[in-house]
Amino acid sequence: MSLSTDALIAFVLAAEQGSFSAAARSLGKRQSTISETIANLEIDLGVTLFERGGRQPQLSAAGQRLLPFARQSLASQDSLLQQAQLLAAGQETRLAIVLSDTFHTGDFEAVLGRFAERFPLVELECLVGEQDDVLALVQGGRANLGLMMARADYAADLAHQALARQAETSLYVAAGHPLAQLASVGEAELLRWRELRLRTYQDTPQPDSGGQCWSAPSYLLLMEMALHGFGWAELPHWLVERYGSGLQRLPVAGWPRRQRIDAVWSRRQPPGPAAAWMLQVLLGAEF
Repeated sequence: MSLSTDALIAFVLAAEQGSFSAAARSLGKRQSTISETIANLEIDLGVTLFERGGRQPQLSAAGQRLLPFARQSLASQDSLLQQAQLLAAGQETRLAIVLSDTFHTGDFEAVLGRFAERFPLVELECLVGEQDDVLALVQGGRANLGLMMARADYAADLAHQALARQAETSLYVAAGHPLAQLASVGEAELLRWRELRLRTYQDTPQPDSGGQCWSAPSYLLLMEMALHGFGWAELPHWLVERYGSGLQRLPVAGWPRRQRIDAVWSRRQPPGPAAAWMLQVLLGAEF
């Protein structure tokens, strides 16, 4: 059974405005046309929507029950048409971004409001990944954009560009860890204690470390391990400052380190309007 959009509109307006004549005036039609349209809708549905015994038609029990569904049906049709228009115009309906924990999400949070205003109908999905996991999600089409610690080279099917803000990382331990009591820490001291190391899903298994190395696929998990005193870890400064109260930075030569963050995307699936706008903002073009 196919229900007419005009019939649903007539039903909703008549219910909201209290009369067929009022609905007719709103739609610029004759009252007889609205009466006939609603009567045909009642035939299609097999129920009486309005009681017509008084001066003005009153919603029946069935009409009261079906009115919210009529409104929902009209709203769904609106969404369908809007999405179709976006597709016809070449704009994507969904944008997926995979973010490294090394990227300061304060920069990202600052543009979300602007993105919502500019692309209100685009679904935004935020994923978390590091290094090869970011590349796998972008190359596999799971994510449209990726933000990750820069590497020396990329596959030919990937485009990349450096962000203005760099990542800064240091080595951290829990405040109660023995390493935290040392005035300076060298390689020998680090080797005595467990390392908490980043290891992505794409990494190949490493030789058994005898318990001297624990790993996780995200810096957030490594930070949680470090907070519990399980070892030392390289962590982004911003992450520790925001969420890592209780960690202490180790005084190690050569640290902290600053590294470039790259935005990456697939040349086989070029960014659509929403992705291109987000990319420009993240690259600093609109800050």
